Amino acid sequence: MDYISTRGEAPSLGFCDALLAGLARDGGLYVPRKWPHFSKKEIRALRGKSYQEIAFAILLPFTNGEIPGETFRSMIDEAYGTFRHPAIAPLVQAGPNSFVMELFHGTTLAFKDVAMQLLARLMDYALEKRGERATIVGATSGDTGGAAIDAFAGRERTDIFILFPNGKVSPVQQRQMTTSTASNVHALAVEGNFDDCQNLVKAMFNDAPFRDRVKLSGVNSINWARIMAQIVYYFTTAIALGGPDRKISFTVPTGNFGDIFAGYCAKRMGLPIGKLVVATNENDILERTLKTGRYEMKAVKATTSPSMDIQISSNFERLLFEAYDRDASKVRAAMNSLKQSNGFEIAKEALAFIKKDFRAGRASEKQVAQTIKKTHAETGYLLDPHSAIGVFVAAKHEKPNTPMVTLATAHPAKFPAAVKSASGIDPALPTWLADLMHKEERFQIVKPELKAIETFIGEHSRA
Repeated sequence: MDYISTRGEAPSLGFCDALLAGLARDGGLYVPRKWPHFSKKEIRALRGKSYQEIAFAILLPFTNGEIPGETFRSMIDEAYGTFRHPAIAPLVQAGPNSFVMELFHGTTLAFKDVAMQLLARLMDYALEKRGERATIVGATSGDTGGAAIDAFAGRERTDIFILFPNGKVSPVQQRQMTTSTASNVHALAVEGNFDDCQNLVKAMFNDAPFRDRVKLSGVNSINWARIMAQIVYYFTTAIALGGPDRKISFTVPTGNFGDIFAGYCAKRMGLPIGKLVVATNENDILERTLKTGRYEMKAVKATTSPSMDIQISSNFERLLFEAYDRDASKVRAAMNSLKQSNGFEIAKEALAFIKKDFRAGRASEKQVAQTIKKTHAETGYLLDPHSAIGVFVAAKHEKPNTPMVTLATAHPAKFPAAVKSASGIDPALPTWLADLMHKEERFQIVKPELKAIETFIGEHSRA
């Protein structure tokens, strides 16, 4: 099991090398050369097992024999020991055939905790084995930053620098990034939007001398290990609902395309999945792409679901690679066109390949607020704005006899203003985070200038 770049011009790497590299040297994203496969019999054998046991079985083939089994099992147990619900990703029934998968029971109340807690331990292991340090740089539209800082704070072998768009994340999201007292944590508020932050991170990875000098590594979903960890909850949920002997469909609030791509990976690995439904807010590049076959950037609109206020969905490149039958030259051409003219056309056969598994829908700001209000009034269940987009879009794609699962990606208390405005309910933070809004903040405001940010990182990194 080795890993290859979607752009075909970087060397293939083993698991630990791909983990620490993050972005491939040719600007591409790493994917496994072959998908591990699980038969229906093997999936049935996972029934009745814990989340941690299923994670071990599903993820071990990806590690390429580079981590001893017992060590890997301990990492998984430790990572998910931080969660406040024994099921890790519990299911709540929302209707006769519809379910919500709660992914917000981790330390920072967002689905990013599921992958980030494991990623931190994997990186620690790989760095310690080599006697090395790393500088972690990440961009966030809100939740990745808090989850990464929580997972890496105080870790001896890493320094972490998180770029977030100044004034464009919720107050709770901001404080989860800016109130850490760990000396290895640095929060940078960029005067721009998320796409500016993400482009700066990619530019740092593409600056080879800087990358090598500070031993750069990434925790965004450009890092394969992030996607890998998220595959697990598709398996646990499908198994809980009768898989593999019936198909399950999933609706996923989607920004960077990583979470839903993990569902596609699960399907490639043998899990019977009906449809994967992309749910977007008014920044609807993915819905437009599936409809028209043209991936085209537009200006970003600020919404009540800020984690999805983006126009460049990095992980779509991984799906494109599969849709073009892993022809890296076609992916390179598309990415060059995106860089030069803000868009590209998807070939007819490739679009048909994508549409076989994927559907898409969008929710306006008004529809998001109505969904939060209606769901609470009818069931007493409170949704955050991102999860509400999922619930709204899922309702339009339900099919009789196929359970539809919406991924609830964040706790409503992370977005109290939007939730209160829609429902009249002021969602309280869990007790262990109750003092978050009273802690002192520590962050730097920076202009979106590559050299200045590289200088800051160079001065503060211990790598």
